[in-house]
Amino acid sequence: MRPASLLTILGFIILIAGTFCPLLRPLHLFNWNVYGLNQPYGMVLLLVAVIGILSAFLNQVKVARIAAYVSLGLVVLLYIAAIFKIKSAFSFIPFKGINAFMIKQIAFKWGWYVLFAGAAISAIGAAFTKKSSIVISQ
Repeated sequence: MRPASLLTILGFIILIAGTFCPLLRPLHLFNWNVYGLNQPYGMVLLLVAVIGILSAFLNQVKVARIAAYVSLGLVVLLYIAAIFKIKSAFSFIPFKGINAFMIKQIAFKWGWYVLFAGAAISAIGAAFTKKSSIVISQ
């Protein structure tokens, strides 16, 4: 197995670990991970990471590359969705000052760094992975 494939596998493992890290802390009471934000979306992200690990291990370069780029896109989409969710969470409050104060009470946590790092490492590893050519000569 080539070092770039190992880098891809490492990125997907970090991505799986990142789904269990705290991402948001609403009102400073508890932490939300990917599964707390949107459980079906978290399962899709987990499934893409598992497919990426299996394809990198089985030397399916195209599938691993697609899984790496899809995982990076899913993490970026999740970040954008979290920002929109925070901005619209307290839109029912008619007072702008109270609305702004409540929005400031929702904090982003360190799990975003782990998610982005895992997706980026897997994408970098997949970009530099080449299909190993085995030539059988007679």
